[in-house]
Amino acid sequence: MSKPTLEQRFSPLIILALVAALVLVIGLWARDKAGAGSRDLQATQAGQTETFHWKLVTTWPKNFPGLGSAPELFAKRIGEMSNGRLTVRVYGAGEIVPALGVFDAVSQGVADAGHGAAYYWKGKVPSSVFFTAIPFGLNAQEMYGWLYYGGGLELWQEAYAPFHLIPLPGGSTGVQMGGWFNREINSVADLQGLKMRIPGLAGEVFTAAGGTSITLPGSELYTSLQTGVIDALEWVGPYNDRIMGFQEVAKYYYYPGWHEPGSILEFIINEQSMAALPADLQAIVRAAARAASEDMLAEYTARNNEALVELVNTDGVQVRRFPEDVLRAFWQGTRQAMQELTARDPLSARVYTSYSDFYRNVREYHHISEQSYLNMRDDIIGDGL
Repeated sequence: MSKPTLEQRFSPLIILALVAALVLVIGLWARDKAGAGSRDLQATQAGQTETFHWKLVTTWPKNFPGLGSAPELFAKRIGEMSNGRLTVRVYGAGEIVPALGVFDAVSQGVADAGHGAAYYWKGKVPSSVFFTAIPFGLNAQEMYGWLYYGGGLELWQEAYAPFHLIPLPGGSTGVQMGGWFNREINSVADLQGLKMRIPGLAGEVFTAAGGTSITLPGSELYTSLQTGVIDALEWVGPYNDRIMGFQEVAKYYYYPGWHEPGSILEFIINEQSMAALPADLQAIVRAAARAASEDMLAEYTARNNEALVELVNTDGVQVRRFPEDVLRAFWQGTRQAMQELTARDPLSARVYTSYSDFYRNVREYHHISEQSYLNMRDDIIGDGL
């Protein structure tokens, strides 16, 4: 029997060495992988324990019913959903900035967020009127459809981008009332020289019809009407209007709310403040805004009818419908104002195209759905079930 060669004797040792080396390499790789995973986990955990504290300013008095409830609910929901990682402190009008200083305050980083109405800023962003209400335009249900599924929100974001702001729908009051007047409106002639607090594009329409439009914050309305600084005002609807006490300084309450058929409020977020948040907190901010927005419409739907009964039966308010010639004058003024707006501002022209396309389509459907149902309900069952 021949002796094994040197190569044959050492081959098992070579195999064992190779196996040992392979085990060592795998062990080192696993250790590095585990270390990287641990570092990633630590980074994730650190991101989930870091806390953020926001200031939110509003155009409304602190805790004002309805309008002021939305920012409070927004803050509450964010705190709950983030388990305290993001807190939002709400400041009412005048506590940090004036009511109409909200846009600039958030844009400049004085506050992280704000709550108000886009049409207050039409002097800075002409197209902003579309994102609150257009006279004779979309109602609340239709506005939400356009914003979320018709491209409206993307256009809104584009309009605010130069100001480093992110807009989000922040509530809806539904169809508003036409306003409070200290004298009867029986024809267009009664509008001549009449001073009315009415903001947005509707203010231009009112002026075109012969009146004078004035923009005032809510805190100044009662006194202004009482002292004759203004002759008329529109605010929201029965719920808020009765709380404000307008029934004490004006006798006539007009409808329909031609000027604000589906008023959308807004949350505005400072771009840098949002970017500083982890992705999950950004999602929470958006979800909280949407929840607060939908809650507001539900509250106004419930509260307005109760308040209207009290205004009529307890306070003796006279509810009147605008005469047809007045409404037609407002419509003509709306057409004129829209033509002028879209001619002077290219972005407004683009927003108008999107808005009007959606308007035509949804109106055609609502003729045989919402409007048809409401007409049928009135005709068939009358006063109620």
